[in-house]
Amino acid sequence: MHDLLAYAKAKQGDLIAFLRELVECESPSDDAAAVAQFMELMAARISDIGRVKLTKPGKFGPNLVCEFSLPGPRSKEGRILALGHGDTVWPIGTLSHMPWRERDGRLWGPGVFDMKAGLAQFVFAMRGLRELGIPVRRRVILQVNSDEEVGSDGSRPLTEKNARESVAVLVLEPSAGLDGKLKTARKGVGDYKVRITGRAAHSGLDFTAGASAIVELARQVEQIAGFTDLERGVTVNPGVIRGGTRTNVIAGEAEVEVDMRVARARDAAVLDRKFRALKVFDKRCRIEVSGGMNRPPLERSAGVVKLFRHAQKVAAELGAELEETSVGGGSDGNFTAGLGVPTLDGLGAVGEGAHAANESVLTSRLADRVALQANLVASL
Repeated sequence: MHDLLAYAKAKQGDLIAFLRELVECESPSDDAAAVAQFMELMAARISDIGRVKLTKPGKFGPNLVCEFSLPGPRSKEGRILALGHGDTVWPIGTLSHMPWRERDGRLWGPGVFDMKAGLAQFVFAMRGLRELGIPVRRRVILQVNSDEEVGSDGSRPLTEKNARESVAVLVLEPSAGLDGKLKTARKGVGDYKVRITGRAAHSGLDFTAGASAIVELARQVEQIAGFTDLERGVTVNPGVIRGGTRTNVIAGEAEVEVDMRVARARDAAVLDRKFRALKVFDKRCRIEVSGGMNRPPLERSAGVVKLFRHAQKVAAELGAELEETSVGGGSDGNFTAGLGVPTLDGLGAVGEGAHAANESVLTSRLADRVALQANLVASL
């Protein structure tokens, strides 16, 4: 058995205990104090193996950056950035009905899959390199963001700064599917808001004086939904609609919030032009369009493919096979790939149920993922 894999198997009980601590420290994005408590817990648990810094807390709490103290002289320039997030979609109190538990060959709990297991695994991967004395040729940085689930507005500048100084980014988000596929492509994500201003009037006494913002918006929504182009990987979803005040009042205002996703950066520009070119059908109404891209797509570039092929080779040394896939959801890896930095996503836990009540990770896949992360870092 490979030394790193043997180490990970021997330390699996300690890893699970650490992961339980992380899961039971609830950290919803919209609770800055809870996120800060999680980051402080992480800092306390890894300060013995690296230099840890918590950034100044923003709206969603601080981000964590750790440079690990690893064996071997730094013989290569550039560094490796491991990227993750500590915030979850689960509100405080979720543990009361989704408690931490070990059952049916899985570990369960809010945030265990997305993505606290990935963080715990990487910490033990670094411990393995240290305890086995395996030399690492580059500096290794772990960045844990506080606001990934709500768009990463606060952490994005730090992510991009650290990525620009790195030769590779390893994203510790969970893998795709129960066979543990890595993610070599992710769609870019954007949000638009289309607001209609009409003319309010009494629907019985003065119907013809009104210009319904709701009727106008309905026409716009049909047109917006038509921007979807499945063959090109473009999806446009009018997800939330608001408008009107009372049933006997012709609506003076209405708006729709739209989620858009693209597989290629050039399609985002095309889509943006379509949104900006929207015109009202009823000339008595006004239209206002705001928003745009939030995350660029993680495209399957030559650099991404080269990094994936290297990971496949490393996995083979551990007796494992790696496959790749593309997914519709975004991560902070979208930002790093958008800068042209080779980025490999989905290196975290194998399991299922992100953002769902069945969120869980496979216990049998903890050790091989730790060994993969460690071996990948040592070989880059």
